[in-house]
Amino acid sequence: MADLSEEDRLAAEWAALADETTGGGDTAAGGAGSTRVLNQDEIDSLLGFDQEAGGDGENSGIMALVNSALVNYERLPMLEVVFDRLVRMMSTSLRNFTSDNVEVSLDQISSVRFGDYLNSIPLPAMLSVFKAEEWDNFGLLVVDSALIYSIVDVLLGGRRGTAAMRIEGRPYTTIERNLVERMVHVVLSDLSASFDPLSPVTFRFDRLETNPRFATIARPANAAVLVKLRVDMEDRGGRLELMIPYATLEPVRELLLQMFMGEKFGRDSIWETHLASELMVTNVDLLAVLDEMTLSLHEVLDWKVGSRILLNASADGVIELRCGEVPMFHGRMGRKGGNIAVRIEKELPKQEIAH
Repeated sequence: MADLSEEDRLAAEWAALADETTGGGDTAAGGAGSTRVLNQDEIDSLLGFDQEAGGDGENSGIMALVNSALVNYERLPMLEVVFDRLVRMMSTSLRNFTSDNVEVSLDQISSVRFGDYLNSIPLPAMLSVFKAEEWDNFGLLVVDSALIYSIVDVLLGGRRGTAAMRIEGRPYTTIERNLVERMVHVVLSDLSASFDPLSPVTFRFDRLETNPRFATIARPANAAVLVKLRVDMEDRGGRLELMIPYATLEPVRELLLQMFMGEKFGRDSIWETHLASELMVTNVDLLAVLDEMTLSLHEVLDWKVGSRILLNASADGVIELRCGEVPMFHGRMGRKGGNIAVRIEKELPKQEIAH
């Protein structure tokens, strides 16, 4: 018998595995058991698709390979500290903004691809594009429909204990857009303040969009960090989502890699004292420059043993003391105890050396 091809061998192995899964004796309605077609549940089981995990495929090996290029936000420990500060500051500022009992909670921090997130935004919603001035890049703040109507209801004097009325299927009015924009300004101010201990940054409101296509601030495949916040005002509330591309955070990536805030401001006084004491006893070489002149290469090549170089320095002329290339002092040459000496007369101003 001729050897089976690679495709036939793989098909036989899949058929045998499917036959074992179904009990080994079932056959298709019109043929042998080796040609039975697997149903979707069996295919999902063979591929490691976890139905009980929600059916989204995130736990499968294939999705793990697809998302292997994503940056895990857990590699940036300081992000959790920043967003924890944001939640505490927003709880206070939104209470002052709405004059109501507001509770802000952090639901989830995750890494997503920008295009996937943009396609998953439940509409209608308001998408606020903001710019990080010092980082010269953009971010996205998404306010869902429930929070929009709740904020409008609270700011316009709606009674407590009653759910906000929702009229779906119509565009947002100018009043609703203006009220939500005021809330976005409050959130962006708190976001700037939450980053202040790490790196001063100003988040400036840019524009408000209702169509996700007009809120594109990065390439669809670019990675981003997504923060989901829940805002509750007694019986009213909604979700607030903050999406910051990793390209926006790149200028402060080194600061976000810190394990705790003290790594930025901490000082080791023992090491500072030791370094200062060692510097004070370090030996340095000083050069006494009598004179400098510029000669052509032709003249230098004509030098022979016994040639003389005439300097313009006089016996009481001013000479310069240098440490390396840095001029340090001016002084005058003399003699002391049979040795040539230099008496320092003037300290030269320190010059900054360009790196």
